[in-house]
Formats: sequence, C-alpha cells, structure tokens
Amino acid sequence: MAKILVIEDEDAIRRVLVKILSEENDSYNVEDAEDGLKGIEKIKKEDYDLVLCDIKMPKMDGVEVLEAATKIKPEVPFIMISGHGDLDTAVNTMRLGAFDYISKPPDLNRLLTTVRNALDRKELVVENKKLKKKVSKNYEMIGDSPEITLIKDMIEKVAPTDARVLITGPNGTGKELVAHWVHEKSERSSGAFIEVNCAAIPSELIESELFGHVKGAFTSAVKDRAGKFEAANNGTIFLDEIGDMSLSAQAKVLRALQENKISRVGTDKDIKVNVRVVAATNKNLKKEIAEGNFREDLYHRLAVILIKVPALNDRRDDIPLLINHFVKKISQEQGNAPKVFSAKAIEMLKGYDWTGNIRELRNVVERLIILSDKEVTEQEVALFSSK
Repeated sequence: MAKILVIEDEDAIRRVLVKILSEENDSYNVEDAEDGLKGIEKIKKEDYDLVLCDIKMPKMDGVEVLEAATKIKPEVPFIMISGHGDLDTAVNTMRLGAFDYISKPPDLNRLLTTVRNALDRKELVVENKKLKKKVSKNYEMIGDSPEITLIKDMIEKVAPTDARVLITGPNGTGKELVAHWVHEKSERSSGAFIEVNCAAIPSELIESELFGHVKGAFTSAVKDRAGKFEAANNGTIFLDEIGDMSLSAQAKVLRALQENKISRVGTDKDIKVNVRVVAATNKNLKKEIAEGNFREDLYHRLAVILIKVPALNDRRDDIPLLINHFVKKISQEQGNAPKVFSAKAIEMLKGYDWTGNIRELRNVVERLIILSDKEVTEQEVALFSSK
C-alpha cells in the first residue's frame, strides 16, 4: 500500500487532495499536515512513498520542506503544489530534486497521472538500490567455511560506511574480490571503482598515476592529465600491493587521506576529492615499517578495518564449491557443456598443496576441463594436474 502525505495550509484544497487520492485508489493510504513544520515531523517519524507539498505556507515554506526532507529521506519523491504566482519557484524546486509540480486548482487527470508516475519512479529507485546491494557474479566470493563466512559478515557491516579497509593475504587468495564486494555493497556502488596495481607501476611514475600531472611537469608530460584519485571521485580507489609503493608516494597518499585533497605533479594547486580507499598487500606491513619501507602513520590510516584473507590450504572445505564454480564459469566462457568431476577427483584436489591458492586451482580446473573427457576422474587429475 502506497503511503502518501499531503502538506497544504489551505483546508479546502488539502481536504480535496486527500479525498481525490483516497477515492482514486484503495491502495493509497493518505495522510495530511497543515503546515511545513508538521509535515517535516511526520516525514521524520513515518516512511512515505510520496509527498505532495504546497510552496507558499506559513512557518516553513515548500522549498524549505523539500530541502529538509531531502536530507532526512532523500529517496522520497516530492510533487510541489503551486499557485499561479509560484510557477517560477515550482520549476526551480525541480532543480532541487522535486519530481514535478501541479498548479492550483489541481487538474484531476494531471494530478493522478503525476502521482502514479512518481510512485512508479519511487518503486524503481528502491528496486535499483536492492540490485546494487547484490554483488556482481563476476566478483562472487565462493565458500562457506568459517574463515570466508567471517569475511562476508565483516563486509556486510563495513561496506555501508566510508571506513578505510586494508586487505591482507598471500597472492592468489582473492583480495581483489573482497575489495569489489566492499565497493559494490556500499553507498558508493554507483560511482567508479578504480584499481591501481602499485607493484606494476615504476616508482618514478606512481605519483603521476595516482595524482595526475600538469603539462611540462616532466619530459613526457605533453599535456595535463588527471590521476586515479580524481577518476575515483565519489567512488572507491583500490590500491593493490600498496606495500610496494614508494615512500614519496606514501606521503602524498597520507595527505589525501588526512585532508581529502590531492595536487597534480608539477603544481601546488589543491584538488578536493571524495574517495574511499581500499588497499591490499601480500606483505607484512609491520615488518616493512620496522625496516623503514612503509610509513607507520599511513598504515594506521589505512588499517581502520583489517581483513585477512586465508590461504586456500587453510580453507580446504571450500575447494569442492570452488571447483563447481569454476566448472560452470569456464564452460560458459568456452561455450561447452559443464564437465563432471568425480568424488575421488575432488578428494585428490582437496589434498594438494595449493601454494598458488585460488588462482592456481582455477588454472588446474581449466586444464582438466580441456584435457579430460566428459568426466574428470582421479586418473586425469594425476595425469594432467601437474601437482
């Protein structure tokens, strides 16, 4: 049942609007408020699907109500009610986020059409938010071992916040999947997710890559260029292998975290950024700090939430689930029917030493799918797994 609030200081118009909406559709639950202050109090206490709000009212006008309500319940659509002299203001309220406006006296057909459209829009917004909370299948975290369950629970709690996250664990364990989960389950999921592999960028270029540069900053800087932090504005930047970052770049990252500002290489001009930082490393950063390779103050800035991703050897019970996942994924990629792994084949794979972790397991599964017949048996595992 759609819950609608009518905020209107003229009794006659308020009663007419409530009567029209209530009689039009049995599923409309219509409430009213005679001024903006009472309307805001109701919006704070109740969850409305739609608000119809007059523009000119005593105590608190419609523009003020709209601005206040947007901060309290930003997803609730507003239809503004305007007198003849309020049309310019009504149009301006749409720039502030109002869905539409109707003029006094209200035309019945236009009123009902606008209400239906606004409610449809609200439904789409809610559905879209639910979809964004579902993590893309490309970045599923497969497993129900206690170690993985703990990580999933932590992500559910951490993702809706803007807390910085440091992900640790050996190579090939899926640290980037954790980073994607944090982003896609966050309120920033509609923004960019920018990945930077700090180990793959030469130390002399890392600052330009992260913060951008201005023309002439160095020999090959032939034009101004924005960096990854600017590209991630209002989204998330994932600093993978941050333990390999140079000390000078670490200092600039620290400033960006402290002040939410960066400056391009070759200029002192500040650029404000609103970025959530998620970092990952396979190194022991406390050891790196002791050896003078990593800034302790940056470590504490990054490790607000610390997530440790276990090695595959420490979560062997997840191996059958991972095998089934890779079989389906690889078969879809190759356009072939999924092959079956025998129980003995899976048990053999569970017993191997997976020094390359999940990445190595995927490669082995792909090799077995390509080289085996319809069923992957223990004989094929012994022959083709190279373990």
